[in-house]
Amino acid sequence: MKSNRRIAELLREKVLILDGAMGTELQKRGMPAGVCPEAWCRANPAAVAEIHARYREAGADIVYSATFGANRVKMGMYGLSNIRETNRELAAIAKRAVGPQGLVAGDIGPTGRFVAPFGDLPFDEAVALFREQAEGLLEGGADCFVIETMMDIQEARAALIAVRELTDRFTIVTMTYEGHGRTLNGTDPVTALVTLQGLGADAVGCNCSLGPEAMLGMIAALKPYARVPLVAKPNAGLPRLVGEETIFAADAAAFAGFGSRFAAAGVNFMGGCCGTTPDHIAALRDALAAERPIASLSGIGAAVCSARSARMLKQGETLTVGGRLNPAQDGALRQALSAGEAGPVRQAFREQEKEGAAILRLKVGAAGLDEPAILGRLLEELAPTTRIPLLIECEGLETAETVLRRYPGCPLLAAGGDACSLARRYGAVPVLRCAPEQGPTIGRATIRALIAAARRSGFTREGIVIDLTAAGAVPETKTARTLLELIDWCSGTAGCRTLLDLTAVGRGLPERQWLQAALLAAAQAAGLTLAVVDPAFRELTNLRAAGDLLAGRDPDAAAWRSRFT
Repeated sequence: MKSNRRIAELLREKVLILDGAMGTELQKRGMPAGVCPEAWCRANPAAVAEIHARYREAGADIVYSATFGANRVKMGMYGLSNIRETNRELAAIAKRAVGPQGLVAGDIGPTGRFVAPFGDLPFDEAVALFREQAEGLLEGGADCFVIETMMDIQEARAALIAVRELTDRFTIVTMTYEGHGRTLNGTDPVTALVTLQGLGADAVGCNCSLGPEAMLGMIAALKPYARVPLVAKPNAGLPRLVGEETIFAADAAAFAGFGSRFAAAGVNFMGGCCGTTPDHIAALRDALAAERPIASLSGIGAAVCSARSARMLKQGETLTVGGRLNPAQDGALRQALSAGEAGPVRQAFREQEKEGAAILRLKVGAAGLDEPAILGRLLEELAPTTRIPLLIECEGLETAETVLRRYPGCPLLAAGGDACSLARRYGAVPVLRCAPEQGPTIGRATIRALIAAARRSGFTREGIVIDLTAAGAVPETKTARTLLELIDWCSGTAGCRTLLDLTAVGRGLPERQWLQAALLAAAQAAGLTLAVVDPAFRELTNLRAAGDLLAGRDPDAAAWRSRFT
């Protein structure tokens, strides 16, 4: 696509300049308080066009259409329903104003409602209303999209899915963070980045709420984990009220003075939000003119997250996955799930997190259980309160798609069928099964085939997990040797991450935690990434911590000391 290619070319050459504030500029031109901004813009096209043109003249490579609140929820508050026409007309005004060399981003802002499971706006309804807006913006000639000022990661996901179901045009997503560094419902910047770049955003960052100083630290913190360009649109410093007027602290020169520092931190797009003017953007353009952009990384590996925290699946580091929940082996749990009770799962999640699990396995497949209905219900209830990421195991791809579409994060996905294409579409990390009892030669051939299929779906080697779970209660010597050889080969030659479920090892034997501990120690030394265990077995989690200490992954033994004090 022509606009995508042009943006990609510009990103190699420079830090791209975005425009500045729209609302204050409209007020300067006579927009009164209490009106629908988008309706006023349609009634006053010359005033809107002048703002766009001034930002373009000031050096903005991309100008945002005046459609921030042009969705069915916000316009409905004014009794308006002409959503598609409004977006089409305002995008067209921006296109005419910036001329053939300017780029227009179709601007999509929040609805003002939290999306399920965090609020009362159903997820698919949110997708539909953002799709309606995006359709109008495309018809009006938008070159790309920006989803901005999002305070709810689930709303940002809904808007991004809506755009992606329509087009592959370049799409920026920026979240708004409070002074404590999280969104209103608790998402931190790295978690948002992992979620959004996995879901297909072409650029991710932050806008509004913060001035340049605070936002600068966020960009620097995001850069090591970013596979996509980073975006910053800070306010013009902190606001203060003078009489009835809101004044922002940073004038154009002070605002632009941060430009080189943002470039050094790794920003790839920069503009201004509240309080900024065409003068701010012109000064920023001059400040960034000599700066060279820092490219995003391409091989950061796999990362997973809930709505509130992220974990990187690093080479050589073994994380524990809480695997206590298994209704196929637990009659009481199976009965509770059949009765629609989430309490036992909630309690098990809470306990395993306290016991040190880094990830939690959600597995409800068992005879007599309606897996799709139970998984959907559990995620609705648990996603808002579960802090750590999930490994979601399910049988059918249809069930997996329903779950992934609505999960407010980036989980691990173990599912039957072609999990890779589905995981790619919704930003999950695929867990691909390979039985170690095949023998090392056959096993390597199978893993190579799995890697090739994953790469065809757009994954890197580092971005997938191979499940090498041993079959049977006690691995035979030959099976265990094969298993360890494959873990070592995966972590080295193949370059992918690995998973081993230890919860069945030794079942029916006394003191089985020692069998699991011995296998975990050997697997950790071979490079295992994820160990599915019951974290209540302290022998296992203590042993994993000891492995981190001895391998040098616990500097100054800080984690070891805190574990036993």
